[in-house]
Amino acid sequence: MSDPSPVERPLPHVALSAHAHNRMGLRRTDEAWLAERTADQATRVLVVAGNRLRPVDGAVAWVSPDAAPEGRLVLLGDADGVVHLAVLVDPDDAPGDPEEWVPLRSVLTAVAEHAPDQAPLLMHAIGLAEWHHATRFCPRCGGTLVSRSAGHELRCTQCDRAQFPRTDPAVIMAITSGDGDDEALLLGRNRAWPTGRWSTLAGFCEPGETLEDAVRREVEEEVGVRVGEVGYFGSQPWPLPASLMLGFTGRALTTDIDVDGAEIEEARWWTRAELEAAVRSGEVAVPHGISISSSLIESWFGRPLDGPGWG
Repeated sequence: MSDPSPVERPLPHVALSAHAHNRMGLRRTDEAWLAERTADQATRVLVVAGNRLRPVDGAVAWVSPDAAPEGRLVLLGDADGVVHLAVLVDPDDAPGDPEEWVPLRSVLTAVAEHAPDQAPLLMHAIGLAEWHHATRFCPRCGGTLVSRSAGHELRCTQCDRAQFPRTDPAVIMAITSGDGDDEALLLGRNRAWPTGRWSTLAGFCEPGETLEDAVRREVEEEVGVRVGEVGYFGSQPWPLPASLMLGFTGRALTTDIDVDGAEIEEARWWTRAELEAAVRSGEVAVPHGISISSSLIESWFGRPLDGPGWG
């Protein structure tokens, strides 16, 4: 098999971060300015019910301030000269039919294809909504928390300790061995997945651990393969509920596989020819679309894989 042609189009995961907005951090404590923006009908407001959104005609709905319900105000920032806010409401108070409200994952592919400039705003809003939903009491004293800094800080009314949004770093990696036509990519199958679904390995970074060592530890723990050289690939926000996916490539020092049996049910090495044949036949489905796992596989293979996918 000849080497695949180089990837020329942007990798899939980049669609979700290519249009970063100005987060306007210095305006978060400017109450007069915030009041002006919430009175300005040119401001766009995203209503979030718990951690869910309401798409309209396949697109995420933004409304004017006077059309938004009462709720917890979050300043997202400026995009193309327009200020964007989010209002967080209890699902019981959300307008419309509860069935109309869907998780972020349900709309990401459509957003990436039709409104990629909105993706960073949605990631920002849902990340904060998830944090507000999960952080109900002060972790130090159990006191009541009140929102500050336009939704970016929670302060305890008893001990005055401030809480800030957290992001959990998770590594996701394309581990390879061999060279040329014999170069192979390590993929695994989670035991909870349907038959035929495969992906790159991933796991969370632990306290006091470098990202590179997290790659090595996770691969060895999950499939028994030791990894040497590790290189940075790219990152992707994944507020589902609070992760930042950090992509890496790595070269294997060993190739024998010994799956952990707890999370990973099966793992194997795939050459490009083997993976292409398995995907085309429908035997294997690998991530497609906007995930960084899809980008890792596509970058290694050299182009998108034609066949069934998931994600």
